[in-house]
Amino acid sequence: MRRPEECKSMAELRAAIDQLDQELIDLLAQRARYIDRAVELKPAEAMPARIASRVEQVVENVRSAAQARDLDPDLAETLWRPLIDWSIRREEKVWGPSAPQNGEN
Repeated sequence: MRRPEECKSMAELRAAIDQLDQELIDLLAQRARYIDRAVELKPAEAMPARIASRVEQVVENVRSAAQARDLDPDLAETLWRPLIDWSIRREEKVWGPSAPQNGEN
């Protein structure tokens, strides 16, 4: 794939973006398979679907990774929070809603 500065037309640029979008979808599908595995593993470790400290750890990891790659950390967080919520809902479809933890609502 060409780097952005190597694209000489909008058609080339759009083709590269379309290819990246497909790669992102592939990665999201792979992430969903890991969430499905969590559904299988968490009960054995008595873990609920939502673990607030883990949610915040994932968000912090994403923000740090974004910043290290010159991507706006706020954008990364804005994209990841719904992804995390979707993942938790996917787990809760199997087990039911998570019980609040340590004063959570």
